[in-house]
Amino acid sequence: MSALPAVEVSECSFAYGKPSADSPPALDHVSFSVAQGAIFGLLGPNGSGKTTLFRILSTLLMPDSGSAQLFGIDVAEKALEARRHVGVVFQSQSLDRLLSVEENLVHHGHMHGMRGAGLTSRIDEVLARVGLGDRRKDRVGTLSGGLRRRADLAKGVLHGPRLLLLDEPNTGVDPVARRAFWGYLRELRQSEGVTVLLTTHSLDEADYCDQLAILDLGRLIRTGTPAELKAEIGGEVVTLEADRPAEIAAALADEFAVSDPWLDGSEIRFARSEGSQWAVRLMERFGPEVGSVKVSRPSLEDVFFRHAGRGFDPDGAAPGASPKPGP
Repeated sequence: MSALPAVEVSECSFAYGKPSADSPPALDHVSFSVAQGAIFGLLGPNGSGKTTLFRILSTLLMPDSGSAQLFGIDVAEKALEARRHVGVVFQSQSLDRLLSVEENLVHHGHMHGMRGAGLTSRIDEVLARVGLGDRRKDRVGTLSGGLRRRADLAKGVLHGPRLLLLDEPNTGVDPVARRAFWGYLRELRQSEGVTVLLTTHSLDEADYCDQLAILDLGRLIRTGTPAELKAEIGGEVVTLEADRPAEIAAALADEFAVSDPWLDGSEIRFARSEGSQWAVRLMERFGPEVGSVKVSRPSLEDVFFRHAGRGFDPDGAAPGASPKPGP
C-alpha cells in the first residue's frame, strides 16, 4: 500500500460570508491527514465545521485558503479527478423511495458509466457485502432505517471508490442497526481496501474509529486514536455534582491542590490517579454540600471537556465560547 495519505488537509479555512467576532469562520486553519485503509472520524458538535469540511472533501465547496488533497490530488485544482476516487453517503438519504434497491443501484451505476454484465455482477457483490442480497427487489420506502442505510452504503461503494465519505451516517438509526453498519464498514475496508472518513457528533460512535480529529467552533483541538486521546487525561475522572460548584472548586484548589478542575453547570470534574480514594476524601470533607461523587475511566467527552473548556453538547456550541488551541 502506498505511503501517500488518502486525505491530506493543510491549513484549510472557509467562511460563509465575512468572519467576525459573532460569526467566526466555519473552518480556521485545520490540518490533519488520513492514512490509506483507516476508518477516520471527524468528531464535534453541530457548528464545529465537520459538514463544511465534508463538503470540501467531496468537492462541493472550495477552501478559502489552505488545501485539501485526496491521494495527492488537490480538490480545488483537479476536482473532477479527485471526485473519481470518492464515494459519498450524505446525511439525508439520496435513494429514490419508490424504486427498488436494485433499481437505485442500476441508475447510480449508469451515472458512473457502468453497464451490462459488469454492473450486474458488481450489484450482486455489494448487496452481498452489506447483507441486502435478499432485499434487492424491495422498494426502498418499505425498508427500515437501518436497511436503508445499508442500501445507501451499497450505492456509495458501487463504483469502487478508494475513499468513502459518510456524513453522520447513523443519525436516527437504532443501536443494533448502528453496530451492524459498522460491521459492514469493516468488511468493506477488509475486502476492498477502502478508506473511510465519517463525520459524527456521537461520542459512542467515535469510539469505533481507528483515529479521530476533534473539531470545535471551526478549529481542530485534538487528533489521535480514541485510546490515545483518553490516555492523555490520565488516571480516573472524578465528577462532583454540587449546588455551589464555584465555591467547591475554590475549596478543592485551597485544600487539595486541585488547580485544574473542569466546571460544567453543577458539575466539577478533575482527573487523578486512585480516583476512588479521592471520592472518599471528598465526601468526608464536603458531605451534604455535594449531591454525588462519581469515579470513571476517561471518556471522549472528558477529552473534549479538557481541550474545549466546556461539556460536549451535540446540538451545538455554547454561545460566545472560544476553543482552546490545539497542539
